[in-house]
Amino acid sequence: MTDSIMSKAATMEIPINSNGDTGTLPEDDSLEQDLQQVMVSGPNLNETSIVSGGYGGTAEGIIPTSSIKGPAVHYNAEFNKRIPVTGLGSNMHHSSSSSSMAADDATRGVAVEKLETMKKWGLNTYKCTKQMISERFGRGSRTVDLELEAQIEVLRDTKKKYENVLRLARALTNHFYNMVQTQHALGDTFADLSQKSPELRDEFGYNAETQKLLCKNGETLLGAVNFFVSSINTLVNKTMDDTLMTIKMYENARLEFDAYRSDLEELSLGPRDAVAMARIDAAQEQYQVQKDKYEHLRSDVIIKLKFLEENKVKVMHKQLLLFHNAISAYFAGNQQQLEQTLKQFNIKLRPPGADKPSWLEEQ
Repeated sequence: MTDSIMSKAATMEIPINSNGDTGTLPEDDSLEQDLQQVMVSGPNLNETSIVSGGYGGTAEGIIPTSSIKGPAVHYNAEFNKRIPVTGLGSNMHHSSSSSSMAADDATRGVAVEKLETMKKWGLNTYKCTKQMISERFGRGSRTVDLELEAQIEVLRDTKKKYENVLRLARALTNHFYNMVQTQHALGDTFADLSQKSPELRDEFGYNAETQKLLCKNGETLLGAVNFFVSSINTLVNKTMDDTLMTIKMYENARLEFDAYRSDLEELSLGPRDAVAMARIDAAQEQYQVQKDKYEHLRSDVIIKLKFLEENKVKVMHKQLLLFHNAISAYFAGNQQQLEQTLKQFNIKLRPPGADKPSWLEEQ
């Protein structure tokens, strides 16, 4: 019915008189009745059409919407194609909702994991603190390895003594460096006076040469002593410290092991109902974990102590021999032997001024 009305409206003629004015339109009762019926009943959306082109076009560009299934399309009458129109807004909203839900789930999972970690840490700290207090007041028992603990005490005492050797060797280096600088300045002063005092030229010249020779030998000895100090520093502050760090981890593992062992013993002395048995099983599992950790670290400490002792003997044998030969050659005035000692231990002297950083390193 709507098509017939639109067809009538499109083909209706408008008469124009000779003066250019529009004439009176003849009344069409059928058209008026059809319009009233359309206004009362309204168009049926299932019967509406999508029109491409003018009202007078062919039926090629008319697509009944009742025949459309699935996503909406635009129809191009010129190319006789259907162009799908996807719901981008709804898809984007669904995608953003899914991503936000995934982010919320991930955040919630991280929060739960952190909460569980804090809970385990708090429980472990409480048990270890309780065990430590019990041991200090003599109410708790502790696992003791007499042989291993004796070796640990020897290592700590050895480290203190080697730190004292390192401190004294550094003090010797500083004092000797100042003496060499003084000899260098004194030699320059004697050389200058030999040029300005003709009557004492020979005497000042001899002393200037002597001080320069002592200064050269002193720089050679400083190279040997600096190498000695560097090697002792590596042994004390790196090798020994690494072993002591492993020992500290071992002692913490021993404390945790005794804490869970005491907890298991207390639960074993209690009732044997279902709840208590579940707690005992959980405590037994934790006890086994701590026991494996303790035994593993104990084995690591034993191995590191063995290798540390071998490395210490090897390093100190070389360094003590170097220190003795260099000091003896210097104070004996044997410059050739002093230089040979440095070659024997592959020590290369730095040229004067090499200790100062370059302008690029200072930036």
